[in-house]
Amino acid sequence: MVIYAGSINRDHVHMLIGIPPNLSVSRAVQYLKGKSSHKLLSEYQHLKKKYWGQHLWGRGYWVCSSGNVTDEVWKEYIKNQKPPHPDDDFEVV
Repeated sequence: MVIYAGSINRDHVHMLIGIPPNLSVSRAVQYLKGKSSHKLLSEYQHLKKKYWGQHLWGRGYWVCSSGNVTDEVWKEYIKNQKPPHPDDDFEVV
């Protein structure tokens, strides 16, 4: 998989990714959620305590193919997904 663009908000993540044709979309999302959850929970102990016995990510996801729109349009859309006003003290380090 290749991540071409991304934006992280408090309650969701936008990504433009390329996946190989032999990998299903659901398997790719499962992999991304699983690996990122494991990494976040192992690096940030306060998250491990907060989400003990629960799931870090929600069950759902939304996917759209970029066949009718250029990748540049999607990248611009994702870049503009920042909230208009700062969201409390949320920041990505």
